[in-house]
Amino acid sequence: MINESGILNINTKNIIYNYNFFKKLKKNLIVAPTIKANAYGLGDKKIYKLLLNQGCKHFFVATLSEGLKLNNKNKLIKIYVLNGLQNYKLNKFTNANLIPVINTIEEYYRIKSAKIDYAIHIDTGINRLGISLKDAGMLDLNNRNIKLIISHLSSSDEYKINYNIKQKKLFNNFVNKKPKGVIFSLANAHGSILDKTYLYNMIRPGIGIYGCYENKKLEKKIKNVIDFKGKIIQIKDLQKNQYIGYNRTFKTKTKTKVAIIGLGYEDGIPRSLSNKGFVYFRKNRFKIIGRISMDSFTIDISKCSHVLKVGMYVDIINEEHKVDKFAKKCKTISYEVLTSIGNRVYRNYE
Repeated sequence: MINESGILNINTKNIIYNYNFFKKLKKNLIVAPTIKANAYGLGDKKIYKLLLNQGCKHFFVATLSEGLKLNNKNKLIKIYVLNGLQNYKLNKFTNANLIPVINTIEEYYRIKSAKIDYAIHIDTGINRLGISLKDAGMLDLNNRNIKLIISHLSSSDEYKINYNIKQKKLFNNFVNKKPKGVIFSLANAHGSILDKTYLYNMIRPGIGIYGCYENKKLEKKIKNVIDFKGKIIQIKDLQKNQYIGYNRTFKTKTKTKVAIIGLGYEDGIPRSLSNKGFVYFRKNRFKIIGRISMDSFTIDISKCSHVLKVGMYVDIINEEHKVDKFAKKCKTISYEVLTSIGNRVYRNYE
């Protein structure tokens, strides 16, 4: 029996559905899920094993420590470390069957003569990680140890802009050199549905695997993966003119019945929802009143108090009120919502 104050239900069948959606975009397309940041908060080891069982052989993480955590013993499984070599010794990667993604020309010179497979990241305009176009001219793309060349779109969730086309054209300068045995990858989840010219050999979906989207086009293609529930830990009756929460930001106007939910901003309920967010139970909606604190928040249940009892769970995110809708209410994005759900929240895999 689950007794935690918060439950994150993770629908593994829908993760598999989303993964297979991306696989079907093109024959022989390599789908390499991004499982950095603990698989966007859903549990990297669990998602890694789930997708391995679906035949997935390529994955991306951000850091060396994330890669080491996966304990890859199989040389046929390719785990790419996006943050590159940094100051780590090369054997840190080889001993763990991890492939560094080279982001600077200095890293390239360190690794080019070593007997270790690596990837090259070309910065085509996001001006984040990646080798600059100026320095890219110094690369020997025919080096046999280069197995993958990637870049990253700045605005893949915006479909009618020229910047995506500009980045693709710059990336094609490297593709057209046709280095032998090299895989090319430009697109993430959103980029993969711009059009088929963005697919190349490999795509690197992240948020789309986990059922989230930043626009309606992707929403129509994938299935929701999570629902997030909070437990009622106390119910009480308040009189008129009583304050609720820190700094007295809410004052009752009449007699009010409230329920205390055992989740707070440590668990991924942002303070920005204070006095304006909602939770759900069946067809009922309950407003958050007062400040959200670290471990709890309060909802007004006056109109439907008979349906709720201590120990019951209310929905924060569900099939109808999805992550992206929640994120919009919080004035953020789904990526931040998922990765902010704290470790106290129990992950339940269905």
